[in-house]
Amino acid sequence: MRVLLTHNRDLLTHFYGLRAVEALKALPIELVMNDSDTPLSGDALVTAAEGCQVVISDRLAAGPREVMQKLGDVRLFTRCAVDMRNIDVAAASDAGILICNCSSGYNDAVAEHALALMLDLARNITRDAGRYHAGDAGHPMVFGRQMAGAHVGVIGYGSIGRRIVELALAFKMKVSVHDPYAWMDNGAVNAVGLDEVLSQPDFVVCAAYATPETERMMNASAFAKMRSDAFFINISRGILVDEDALEAALTSGAIAGAGLDVGDGPDQQPSLRLARLPNVVATPHSAALMIEPSEFQAMETVEQVKAVLAGRLPIHARNPDRVPGWLTR
Repeated sequence: MRVLLTHNRDLLTHFYGLRAVEALKALPIELVMNDSDTPLSGDALVTAAEGCQVVISDRLAAGPREVMQKLGDVRLFTRCAVDMRNIDVAAASDAGILICNCSSGYNDAVAEHALALMLDLARNITRDAGRYHAGDAGHPMVFGRQMAGAHVGVIGYGSIGRRIVELALAFKMKVSVHDPYAWMDNGAVNAVGLDEVLSQPDFVVCAAYATPETERMMNASAFAKMRSDAFFINISRGILVDEDALEAALTSGAIAGAGLDVGDGPDQQPSLRLARLPNVVATPHSAALMIEPSEFQAMETVEQVKAVLAGRLPIHARNPDRVPGWLTR
């Protein structure tokens, strides 16, 4: 069996990891690797996958219908990520290709990043560190606000939202959560409506899943409901936020600032026009780019390849009902 690993050199080093590569090489397979600095997409992906029965794809290796229709030898196309929005599962099903993805594995990393952004904004860490690096030793008497006793509102109570709540409670913060589809199983958490989670807290953290229902939910109307001294944090997906509305809120003083790890920029990074604003702390979609969560997902793809070799259905299969005879193709 031939297996294509689409990760280029940079993604291989910083995302997939040596341990998973060695685990694949230990299997009775022929491993085909993208030994370049360029992501595989379109016809380049199709060409690289010729003769391969399995494709392990990075998040930049899109699988639209025109690609799926040309992957004649591929039986399994697995995404080494949770997000599959650029994978056409229906087209894969029509082509008899099983689609898998990975579980998150990065709840702790992203939740920690959300708290880091909150701390940075609350304490003016980036601003003051930059000023101090530049040689300005001025000593402002008031540095920011204390986290203990502050109020955080979390939109979305999935695995990451729950971990953010746990960390916020450890900081002795007051916590409110809005999620109409989740059961609030923590007595220290206030379940509230959307208007309340926007209008009352010192920090509003967007941790909701990206769905048609949540697309651009953080729009001009939402930002208008926030307090003028409140901070907005987005560690979910850029598609949840209307960036024009956020920019207007930040530049008009409608909100105090924002901490962003995602946005409408390349590879879901925050847009540079927002990152340049003085009241924004932005990171380049790096919350989950750590050894532990990346290796967790990479090793799940190894287990999926092992399942194919053993004639078993891999974990996190998304369309097994549509391709019941995929193993015998």
